[in-house]
Amino acid sequence: MTIAAVPDYLGQDFSSASPGMRFGMYLRLWHPDFTKPKAGADALGTAKKLTLNDVRTAENLVKRQRQSFEASVTPAAAFRLDAVCVAPFTTGLGNEHPLENGFAFLTPYGLPYLPGSGIKGVLRQAVRELASGEWGGACGWRTERRHTLGEGAQRIEFSDIDALFGLESSDSDTQHLRGCLCFWDVVPKIHGDSLMVDIMTPHQGGYYQDGETPHDSGSPNPISFLTVPPGSAFAFHVQCDTHRLHRISPDLALDQRWKTLLQEAFAHAFDWLGFGAKTAVGYGAMKEDEAAAKRREKEQEARDAQARERSEQQAREAARQTMTPAERHIDELLAERQDKTWSNLTTLFKALEKGKVNAEHVTAVAQRVMGLMVADGKWKAASNKKNPAKDNDHQDTLKVQHWLKGA
Repeated sequence: MTIAAVPDYLGQDFSSASPGMRFGMYLRLWHPDFTKPKAGADALGTAKKLTLNDVRTAENLVKRQRQSFEASVTPAAAFRLDAVCVAPFTTGLGNEHPLENGFAFLTPYGLPYLPGSGIKGVLRQAVRELASGEWGGACGWRTERRHTLGEGAQRIEFSDIDALFGLESSDSDTQHLRGCLCFWDVVPKIHGDSLMVDIMTPHQGGYYQDGETPHDSGSPNPISFLTVPPGSAFAFHVQCDTHRLHRISPDLALDQRWKTLLQEAFAHAFDWLGFGAKTAVGYGAMKEDEAAAKRREKEQEARDAQARERSEQQAREAARQTMTPAERHIDELLAERQDKTWSNLTTLFKALEKGKVNAEHVTAVAQRVMGLMVADGKWKAASNKKNPAKDNDHQDTLKVQHWLKGA
């Protein structure tokens, strides 16, 4: 039996704790005499499962991040990309842990996350590779320092990459430049509501760690570590300081060209680099989630439609404040039309026929109907047909004239 190294009064049931706590402080990895057992996969099995509360917390974090991004970043300065990992994803393996491989959990929620600094580093490498031309086309990225800022000794020359990602200065160099892009952390939506336990089996441990002569008769030592399973969703948010970009590199800001370049950088990173740790052996590979992008577009269209409706409603309310009582009544009749396909003429005419018009406004409504009929060429005070009773426009005109007389 294995236990967690905690005081007795805490007990040993930590099933309701977050994955980060179960992986760290509450990991059931120790014998009762506090010696560590050899197998680590079983201990990680108790830390990988996400509880219902963990799932809800992750969903709320993603939702809050999206709402914060939309509320605080203008569309011109916002770049968002939905992706799904096609291979296991892991990060934070260098963090200290009894199993020799740590994992990055977001404090205080104890949920896996991809730091924005890691995203920035991967994309910087992606644009360097694209700009080198060794991976095919440069996709618009250039390395030459064609931009300048300052004068004299304070003059700084920098490239498109430096403008967006910042100028990396060497030791004792005084030229520094902050990039215009800000990368937000990513909290993935875990596929299957559970992390995975992977095992790597390093060979030649004696050679690498103890300086022994390499040979094939060594005994490999399996090492377990946590990963985010394939199929998990990642929503990348990138914020651009567009005011500063206009000042230091106007051509990148023109027509939001920086977004096109960033899209190419993400595509290259997805195909060739990956995110997180162990990318050299295939971990962290991703692809763009087209289905999620389409859902987001539909959601945005719905939000835009609601915004337009609110704006139109506000405009109508403002216009109503300047209307006469009769005009306000006409506006109410049109807004409450029984069939949305009816024209204004049909709506007001039927309202008069069915007696839905207030008595004091009948003449005003009839005058509006008369104007609409004249505009449509339907006003016929006299009929040119042999049987005027079958001339619908003429009969309608007679009705309107009757209403105009106040009868």
